[in-house]
Amino acid sequence: MVHLDNLSCTLGGSQALKDVSLHVERGEFVFLTGPSGAGKTTLLRVLYGDLKPTSGSATVAGIDLMRLRASGLPALRRKVGVVFQDFKVLAERTVFENIAIALEVRGVPSASIDRRVRAVIRALDLEERSYAPCRELSGGEQQRVAIARSMVVNPELILADEPTGNLDTDLSRHLIELFKQFNTYGTTIIMATHNREVLSWAPEARQAHLVRGQLTLPTAEIIEPAGFTARRGA
Repeated sequence: MVHLDNLSCTLGGSQALKDVSLHVERGEFVFLTGPSGAGKTTLLRVLYGDLKPTSGSATVAGIDLMRLRASGLPALRRKVGVVFQDFKVLAERTVFENIAIALEVRGVPSASIDRRVRAVIRALDLEERSYAPCRELSGGEQQRVAIARSMVVNPELILADEPTGNLDTDLSRHLIELFKQFNTYGTTIIMATHNREVLSWAPEARQAHLVRGQLTLPTAEIIEPAGFTARRGA
């Protein structure tokens, strides 16, 4: 599903990723760990086609990112769902509308949209907020909307950037169980996290640890303790 070999990426004249080699097979669950500034968000942006690698090789869902042009991005993003740190919800649209738009742009029939959106809203405990504008939601509720939007399209790969960062422990654990359920059905998951407690909820998942843009073996001393909440700059 994801095949990176000696991948490097330069941002603003600095090398954000250096010689990263990572292979994730279809159906795997991988935690991307590491301290703030390690390059986790940068790597996810590369996998989503938002950043162009400067060297190496990179293939995601059969698409060569080194050769990818703007015209090829829709094909990649039909296969890859993303949960961003900053939500990217449409503030004036309702919860239902924000989730449904991911299906509408794919030409899914209205009856199917209604069924699938309601199912994911129910799974993420957003039913009472279905028709509330997203500007009225808390940060944790907006995060759940963003997660629902990524899940509703049944992608081959989900990239999640600190998806539990604005959620309490109970909701965080419930969310990880939902990701594990999608994974059981064959969806590949790559999730960036700082939180060691989150790692303990999916012990079967593999860990890929980044330090200063390079993959290393994970060590407990580098991962922040449970309860640490990551923000931008990862």
